[in-house]
Amino acid sequence: MQTILGSTGIIGRTLAKELAKYTDKIRLVSRDPKKVNPRDELVKADLLNRQQVIDVVKGSDVVFLTAGLKYDSKIWQAQWPVIMQNVIDACKSAGSKLVFFDNVYAYGRVNGWMTEETPYNPVSKKGELRKHIAEMLMNEVKQGSINAMIVRAADFYGINTLAAITETVFKNFAAGKKAQWLISGKFRHSFTYAADAAKATAMLGNTPDAFNQVWHLPTDKNALTGKEIIPLIAHEFGAEPKYMNVPKWMLRIIGLFNANIRESIEMLYQNDSDYLFSSEKFEKAFELKPTPYAAGIKETVFEMKKSNS
Repeated sequence: MQTILGSTGIIGRTLAKELAKYTDKIRLVSRDPKKVNPRDELVKADLLNRQQVIDVVKGSDVVFLTAGLKYDSKIWQAQWPVIMQNVIDACKSAGSKLVFFDNVYAYGRVNGWMTEETPYNPVSKKGELRKHIAEMLMNEVKQGSINAMIVRAADFYGINTLAAITETVFKNFAAGKKAQWLISGKFRHSFTYAADAAKATAMLGNTPDAFNQVWHLPTDKNALTGKEIIPLIAHEFGAEPKYMNVPKWMLRIIGLFNANIRESIEMLYQNDSDYLFSSEKFEKAFELKPTPYAAGIKETVFEMKKSNS
């Protein structure tokens, strides 16, 4: 049995499809789980409830924690440590391996390429929290009490992703509007194709030797600037590659009225300098190569058009 905790997000759903290549025993867990594959087992649970987590993990060989919480620092600080401890306890009790799907916030501002060896140096409240829960898990690994791994991705792009580039570039062009880009289009910015992330996560979770370490998920090393990636997206929509930079002062004003924008302001350091994510370790260990940006963008726009037709 392979179990996904937090199965309704884009990674959880896409991961479920990928896991079907390895097993027909897949358990999807969330507050309102929905089938992805015909034989999926659906279980409702609240990850904040320790006993419920212990119950849904029982019988699992591998557990994938792909849950997402509302983008709010206070909620993250109150709930993520509880969720992580509950999942650790449940996996220890059941003897299950754990794969935690994480982001790069714990690294903070990095001069150069982010790798699995990049030290944690968070510069945001959300980064401090991600550092804390990552250390909670890896301390258990060091003690030998659990077999687990952390997999990380850069910012996402792809169909149905809740990402800035989806909202401000893909959807704007789809609606015949000018694109928007945070801060400046002159910096290089890595993006992980969501389909690649899910495929690699399934592969890692089914590779026994991959556990007890950190992995960066496959990401095209040809990191583009906003000025370079926007024309690629515009081309697929048959649109003019027009865009405007959205400066920090404007976001602060918008943030007075929009909670999501307000919560994103502390993360803008990711947009005012190069943001470079290396998956060289994964690429050397496995045959799965990252989808090039041009191909991933083409597939994303095709799927968007198909879903809107």
